[in-house]
Amino acid sequence: MSNDRVERDSLGEIVVPGDALYGAQTQRAIENFRLSGLTLPWAFIRSIAMIKSDSAHVNAELGTLESGIADAVEKAAEQIVAGEHRDQFPIDVFQTGSGTSTNMNANEVIAHIATRELGREVSPNDHVNFGQSSNDVIPAAIHLSASLEVRDNLIPALEHLEKCLREKAKTLASVIKTGRTHLMDALPITLEQEIGGWAAQIELSRERIASTLPRLHRLPLGGTAVGTGINTHPEFADRVIRRLGERLSLPLTSAKSPFQALSSQDTAVELSGQLRTCAVALMKIANDLRWMNSGPLAGLAEIELPTLQPGSSIMPGKVNPVIPEAVAMACAQILGNDVTIAIAGQSGNFQLNVMLPVIAFNLLQSMTLVSEAARHLADGAVRDFKVNLEKIEGPLKHNPILVTALAPRIGYMRAAAIAKRAYDEKRPVIDVAVEDTDMEREALERLLDPAHLTGGSNKTS
Repeated sequence: MSNDRVERDSLGEIVVPGDALYGAQTQRAIENFRLSGLTLPWAFIRSIAMIKSDSAHVNAELGTLESGIADAVEKAAEQIVAGEHRDQFPIDVFQTGSGTSTNMNANEVIAHIATRELGREVSPNDHVNFGQSSNDVIPAAIHLSASLEVRDNLIPALEHLEKCLREKAKTLASVIKTGRTHLMDALPITLEQEIGGWAAQIELSRERIASTLPRLHRLPLGGTAVGTGINTHPEFADRVIRRLGERLSLPLTSAKSPFQALSSQDTAVELSGQLRTCAVALMKIANDLRWMNSGPLAGLAEIELPTLQPGSSIMPGKVNPVIPEAVAMACAQILGNDVTIAIAGQSGNFQLNVMLPVIAFNLLQSMTLVSEAARHLADGAVRDFKVNLEKIEGPLKHNPILVTALAPRIGYMRAAAIAKRAYDEKRPVIDVAVEDTDMEREALERLLDPAHLTGGSNKTS
C-alpha cells in the first residue's frame, strides 16, 4: 500500500504499515506467528511499559543513558502505562518462548513515540532496552502484572464473595435442612452451617493465594541474558525495582537468584496451583447451588436462584441456574490453564524458560476468571436466592437418619431397624421409635430434635 514504509533490523529490510508505531521486529513476529489470534493481556503489556519507564529514569540517574533520550523514553512509556496505543501490540501469544517479540514490540513502540517527540532518533535496542534483556524483562513483567492483579482484583473479589456468603449465612441461622453425604439423606445441618462452610473455603483460598505474594514480589531484573547481569550497571536492578515498588505501593525486591528466576517459573506455577484450588472451591459451591435449586417440581428445590433469563428456546417458562453454570465453566478453564502452566513451567532449558508468553497469558486469564466468577457468584446467585421452607421442612421431618441420635442409647442395629421401618412405612422416625423402644415420647422429642442434632452451635467455619 502507498502509505507503507520500509524498516530495517539486523536481518534486513521489511515493509511495515505506515501508521504503525512498531518496527521491523514486530512486523516479522506478526508474519511469523499467526497461530491463534490471541494477544497478551493489557495488564502484562502495561507492566512491561512500567519497567521500561523506570529503567530509563534510573539509567539517566546512573549516567548510562543521555538524559534527553531517557526523558523521552520515560514519557513515551508512560503513555502506554496510561492505556494509550493498545492497538500497537498485536503479536500472538504463541511466539518465541522468551517473549522477545513482545519485548521488542514494546521497545519499538516506545522508541517510535520518543523519536517523534524528541526530534531525533531513539533506538529500541540501544536506548529503550538499555541494561535489560527480554530474558529478565518478561519474567519480571509476569511477576509484576500478577502481583497487581492479585492485589487490585483477585483478593477484593474473594473478600466480596466471602462477605456475601457470611451475611447470607447469618440470615438463615434458624433454617434446618437435611444434610447429604453421597447425595443421600444424612444428619441435619443448618443453612448457616452449610453456607458458612462455603465461606471458609473462600477464606482459605484467599489465604493460600496471599501466601504466594512474598515470592511473587521478587523480580529478576538485572539478570539480563543468562543471569550474570552482563551489560547492566550493578545498581540498576535494585534502583528500578525500588522505584517500581514506590510507584505501585508494592513490597518488591530483587530475586534471590537471577539464575533461578530466569530459568524457572516456579512461582507462577505455585500461584496457578492456588488459583486451581480456588477454582475447585468455586465449582463445588456452584454445583451445590445448582443441586439445591434443582426442580422446581422434580428436584430438591430447597432454594430458588434469581431469575435472570429464559432458560430454553423450546420450553416456555423454563429457567436455568445460569450463573452457577457459567462459574463452573470458568473454573474448568482455570483447571486447564493450570495444566498448561505446569507443562510450561518445566520448560526451563538450562538458563531460560522458553514458554514465558503462554504462562503470562494463562496466569492472568485465570486470575481474571477467578475474580469475575467470585463476583458473579456473589451478586448473581448467593445474595438474592430465596429459601423454600416447605421443601426443606417436609423431608427433614421424615428423615430416617435422625435415628442416629438414638444409637448410643439403643445400639446401632436396633436404631437401623427403626430407620428402615420408618422409611418403608413412610412415617416419622419418632412415631416408630415410640412403638419400638421403651423411651418416653418427650425424651425422644428432645433427642430427635433436628436443632439438637445440628450440634447446637452457630459456628459456621
